[in-house]
Amino acid sequence: MRITEHPLLSFQRKRVIHFTFNGGPLEAYEGETIAAALHAAGIKVLSRSITYSRPRGFFCAIGKCASCMMNVNGVPNVKTCVTLVEEGMVVESQHKGVLKPFTGPKKSHISHMKTQVAVIGAGPAGLNAAVTAHAYGASVLVIDENPHAGGQLVKQTHKFFGSSRERAGTRGTEIAKILYREAESFVMLQAAVVGHYNDRGHRLVLVKDGTLAELEAEKVIVATGASENMLLFENNDLPGVYGAGAVQTLMNVYGIVPGNSVLMVGAGNVGLIVSYQLLQAGVKVVGVVEALPRIGGYHVHAAKVRRCGVPIYTSTSILKALGEEYVTGAVTVSLDKDWNHIPGTERKFDVDTICLAVGLSPSIEFFCQAGCRIAHIPELGGNTPVHSPAMETTVKGMYAAGDAAGIGEANTAMMEGKIAALSCVKALGLSTLETEKESKESYEELRLLRSGSFGERARQGKERVFAIMEELHE
Repeated sequence: MRITEHPLLSFQRKRVIHFTFNGGPLEAYEGETIAAALHAAGIKVLSRSITYSRPRGFFCAIGKCASCMMNVNGVPNVKTCVTLVEEGMVVESQHKGVLKPFTGPKKSHISHMKTQVAVIGAGPAGLNAAVTAHAYGASVLVIDENPHAGGQLVKQTHKFFGSSRERAGTRGTEIAKILYREAESFVMLQAAVVGHYNDRGHRLVLVKDGTLAELEAEKVIVATGASENMLLFENNDLPGVYGAGAVQTLMNVYGIVPGNSVLMVGAGNVGLIVSYQLLQAGVKVVGVVEALPRIGGYHVHAAKVRRCGVPIYTSTSILKALGEEYVTGAVTVSLDKDWNHIPGTERKFDVDTICLAVGLSPSIEFFCQAGCRIAHIPELGGNTPVHSPAMETTVKGMYAAGDAAGIGEANTAMMEGKIAALSCVKALGLSTLETEKESKESYEELRLLRSGSFGERARQGKERVFAIMEELHE
């Protein structure tokens, strides 16, 4: 399952690590997550559902869902897709919700920290926000629960569009490295923000290595990204059904193919780009299905996939996944103009992987806990925190950026992160003439990125959000 040759990526695997899974010995490489190491060993079934004991495998690979939770060293409900494997680690499946009592050490010490700007999320928006705020003299701390910084950037092997000012023509993997090098000294990885209190400014509760920590911040930038959308079809819970981001994580971060043959569901930019990345990794893509009567992504991406012999079926959706313990096939069906199934158009594909690229939803849980006003904006992916053009939410001193503020491209996420940081710098009294100049340039750059037909949907969504914010201040 491990990739040995790749046209763009080189996987420098580190020392071998030994651990056990359900009593059996396994090997992994240092720097791999538990779920990735198990997948490399051909193990797709990680646990079973509580009621019907159906098999479960990981779906998102970024800690957003519960499909990969396992018992690790006696600790239940560990998200194995974001937990690095360690020497001698004992990993066990959780069956039917039966958990073993936790007998490990109980830590009660709570450390206290302070910063001017706390950034939640080390993706493109969060890292760019942190680098910008730090450049103007603010103290910054970035918190992310993943083992790697960069968010979606760490798996984007294609070159970005946009302007040279925002690193157009550079691959996402390289942008992630550049931003992390600039921010590494104030980034805390494998740490989760689990609470927010506004009794003393913004007080955050963190969990790091099983220990609680309290962080007082004057300003908070929430850049928690988004979660993959699920699609309703028979057997959609089988191991082997992945979100597109999980497939990218396996391939482009850990050098592990998700399977041998894949059906891609969704012909937007993500579906088309991931299809091409699968081909680069030596995986067969049997086809791309799209419910819409047209391809949703850039035609340059569609052309690359088609040149490789991959058919794209529009007005088509997946009907069901085949298999008992994991995916062994898929059945698609054509749709009429009213989105109804057309009898007799079913088509069977022999695949071991179904990749869903059917959109994202903003991760708004933190905004909800903090008391931010939420509005349903379909153009931005659904429920979205209401915010101003300066990215400030309805909770004073709390800002949103990136996909957490409405689904968009990585370029726009980085620009929103910069704007949020510049807003914080101004509110902290650290603003200079250079800050004002960069702020104006950033607003203009963001406007240009959202111009044109492909940016129309996001542009309309943002206008609705800003209008709600204005109404609240009237």
